Amino acid sequence: MTPPTAIVTGAGRGIGAAIAPELARRGYHVIVNYRRDADAAGAVVAGIRRDGGSATALACDVTDPATVAAMVAQVLAERGRIDALVVNANTAPPPFASLAELTWSEFAAKINDELAGAFHITQRVVAAMRPWGEGRLVFLGSTAADYVGGGRLAHGTAKAALATFARHVAAETARDGISVLTVAPGAVRTEATARMLDASREQVLADNSVLGRLLEPEDVAAAVGLALDPALRPATGSVLRLDAGWSVLAGGPTA
Repeated sequence: MTPPTAIVTGAGRGIGAAIAPELARRGYHVIVNYRRDADAAGAVVAGIRRDGGSATALACDVTDPATVAAMVAQVLAERGRIDALVVNANTAPPPFASLAELTWSEFAAKINDELAGAFHITQRVVAAMRPWGEGRLVFLGSTAADYVGGGRLAHGTAKAALATFARHVAAETARDGISVLTVAPGAVRTEATARMLDASREQVLADNSVLGRLLEPEDVAAAVGLALDPALRPATGSVLRLDAGWSVLAGGPTA
């Protein structure tokens, strides 16, 4: 029996590199999308295959509609259909700066790339899913969409826009059997966040969470795997906040 196919954008490193093997363990053939680092994506694929899973690496800049169209067409030609899409790619490093420090070009670039990276591939994949009458979409959001924090103006605005986009997609696709969920993590320990979080800042985050720690990429990957479960179809349009308990304490993070 041919396994279902899932595309994970930005799966060569960070959170995406944890999501891909999680979906493979759940029985998906995983398309490990990457933009530049073929070696990193190849290592993710090799790890999946070593553990008995099925995966393929495909290069694609998800902000470019032409390369998105080519990748989706290739997946359909090789696999026949697309069953799940995880929109994870971090298309532009967020400028962590205040309103006074930001330039319009920095702010606009983050908003534009975040939405372009979701729009083009979602549009193409939804069109491919509709004839089959089913499909699963998961968007990687952030608690920064809801909670104000120093320097998160551009990042929080972009993720809030992404969550709104996901809700509209959910409304448009529900009758087609397609479910849409947003998984919104708080602070996750990755190579990217390591450059911004020193030991003292990590301790503050840990001390102000119910779990007493930061999230790991595997925490987010497990939540994405659950979000793809058909049993959660009635929750379409919802946001699953994964914040290690920040929101339980004092209304959530403000620092």
